[in-house]
Amino acid sequence: MMNSKDIQSLLPHRYPFLMVDRVVELEPGKKIVGIKNVSINEEFFQGHFPGNPIMPGVLIIEALAQVAGILAIRSGAPEGKAVYFMSIERTKFRKPVVPGDQLRLEVSILQSRGNVWKFTGNAFVEDKVAAEAEFTAMVTDREI
Repeated sequence: MMNSKDIQSLLPHRYPFLMVDRVVELEPGKKIVGIKNVSINEEFFQGHFPGNPIMPGVLIIEALAQVAGILAIRSGAPEGKAVYFMSIERTKFRKPVVPGDQLRLEVSILQSRGNVWKFTGNAFVEDKVAAEAEFTAMVTDREI
């Protein structure tokens, strides 16, 4: 549905912080499914558990947040704006993510009021939950 070029037209993130490779499902106002292919070439593996590389949990949450940002923009938030984290709640890390894994990032809107959006997200590897969280974001001008 959306490739990396499409994603880069919506999000300000670039390598090495663009954490979404493609979007495979999108229901504006409801939910989105994004994909992140985890490669041994990711820069964070050089220093995060060398010899036993594990994707940092905060980057999994960042990937979920980026997918949520796409969902917000495609659900009526104005393009050209930025989506900024406000809070992260009920976060759990359930399974390590390692090179060669593919993260399936599923995010749904819980609530939106004006420029504040609340989401729930799950990151799956195969059919197992690797991480989950609820988070709130604000849509505002790119420069704050």
